Amino acid sequence: MFTFLLILQTLVAAALVGTILMQRSEGGGLGVGGSSSGLMSARGQADFLTRSTGILAFLFVALSIALAAVAATRDDGTEIDDSLIGETAPLATQQEQAPAAPEAPAEDEGAPIAQ
Repeated sequence: MFTFLLILQTLVAAALVGTILMQRSEGGGLGVGGSSSGLMSARGQADFLTRSTGILAFLFVALSIALAAVAATRDDGTEIDDSLIGETAPLATQQEQAPAAPEAPAEDEGAPIAQ
């Protein structure tokens, strides 16, 4: 159920972005211009896009509330996985416990030994 609502939410969000970008802006930025001789007049197109934006916005908010309600009632993941308890210690703990081996100083074969 959650996955279905999440996919539906994604589709509604993409459609909402698309209808917002198709609307004519005040400055004529990203708006798609329409001619009055087309299938829909400029006024009819504006009314359709305005109504579509309102409906999609309502669906987006309703789906957000529904997803929050479903997520709050889900009981997945409340169980603690204890399959690794008692296994080997993490690497950082192992390094702290093991004494560091002293490194032998590098000898230079060609240099004289100072006494």
